[in-house]
Amino acid sequence: MVGKGLVNPTGLISHGRGEAFDYLMGERTLGASLRAERAAAAYLIRARNPVVCVNGNAAALDAKRLIELARVIPAKLEVNIFHRTEERMEMLISYLESEGADEVLGRDPDSRIPGLSSDRALCTKEGIFDSDVILVPIEDGDRAEALVGMGKVVISIDLNPLSRTSRTATVSISDEMSRALDNITSFVRGMSRGDAVSEVEGFSNAENRRATVESICANLMREFEGGH
Repeated sequence: MVGKGLVNPTGLISHGRGEAFDYLMGERTLGASLRAERAAAAYLIRARNPVVCVNGNAAALDAKRLIELARVIPAKLEVNIFHRTEERMEMLISYLESEGADEVLGRDPDSRIPGLSSDRALCTKEGIFDSDVILVPIEDGDRAEALVGMGKVVISIDLNPLSRTSRTATVSISDEMSRALDNITSFVRGMSRGDAVSEVEGFSNAENRRATVESICANLMREFEGGH
């Protein structure tokens, strides 16, 4: 995917750092991660204009699951990337369409995310700018902060529970992206709007992030004691 231009090499390095946390979690979905995924589904069900945001890493890792989740919610898909060229945008959007996406936003940005100086500020009014709930898998902290600053509910998928993205998001999911997408999609399919209301009201992201870190620490201690 790097050779084709879908993924930027610096993005690949950044993603590799996050992947290290999957080993610390035992390469499985933690209980706290599952609770965050259920809360994410609840927010997406209740949303007025939900958006699934896609960057190069996310598209390369699992385009089909991103498309399926957007279809099930239903939500809009929008490509938004840091290393932006018209050629790369067209390549990513065409790739998503070839994988089954009906409509992908991002080709013709007509709005900007306030507070961002990079090309990630470029977005569509129909999608990211007017969204109330936005799912941002494999995110960077600057944009997450900017979106929260706009008053949006930001759902992040970031294996590192200590990253700026995880600290900033409304719902911080620390899980491998494909597992997370499967779980969120399953919850969306099985959750009523009434259940979604109570799920949102009963969720504390701060407490859940703490539980994620505690689970990682406990897993490390088990591995250490088992090795002894």
